[in-house]
Amino acid sequence: MFLKSNGPVSWLIVFLGNPGPKYECTRHNAGFMTADAMTKKLGVSINKLRFKALTASADIGGEKVLLMKPQTFMNLSGEAVGEAARFYKVPPEHVIVVSDEVSLPLGKLRVRPKGSAGGHNGLKSIIAHLGSDAFPRIRLGVGAPPHPDYDMADWVLSVFRNQDLEDMLSASDRAAEAVITYITDGPERAMNKFN
Repeated sequence: MFLKSNGPVSWLIVFLGNPGPKYECTRHNAGFMTADAMTKKLGVSINKLRFKALTASADIGGEKVLLMKPQTFMNLSGEAVGEAARFYKVPPEHVIVVSDEVSLPLGKLRVRPKGSAGGHNGLKSIIAHLGSDAFPRIRLGVGAPPHPDYDMADWVLSVFRNQDLEDMLSASDRAAEAVITYITDGPERAMNKFN
C-alpha cells in the first residue's frame, strides 16, 4: 500500500517539535512523537536534511507526501514549511500540521481543515510563512497546566512520564492514522473518525 512514488510531492505533512534529545517526549514534541509513529507505519526514516527540516518521501494512497520535522525550533517552524511549500508548489490545504494542544485533555485528538493559531507559536509561524491559516491541522491534547499560575513555557517543555507517556504514545499512533485518513478519505471522514 505504501510504495515509493516517483510523481511530484502533492502533500506536506509537518510534525512540530523542538530538535535535540533535551526535548524528547516533552509536551511540545507531541508532533515529533507522531512522526515516529508515522515512520513505523510507512517504513521510512525521517532523516534527510532539506528545507531546514529532517524529511522523508513516502506514498500514502497513491499520493506522494513529504514528511517534515522542522529543525528550526518551534517558534520558527514556518521557515521550513514555507520553503518546502513554495518549492513543491503545494497549496495550504495540502499542508497537514501535527502539533500539541494544551486546551485539549491529554491524548484527545482534534482534526480541523483550517483555523487560527490558538496561541501556538509554531502554528503562528506557519500561518505567517504560508500567508494563510487554511491548512489542515491535527492537534494532540497534552493537557492544561495543573494550576493557572503555572508557567506555560515550563509546562509545554515538561516531559511525559508513566501513564501519561503511554497515553501519548497511543495518541501519537492515532494521530498518524488520522493523517493517513485525511489524505486517503478526506477531511470529513477524518474528523468523524478521530475528533
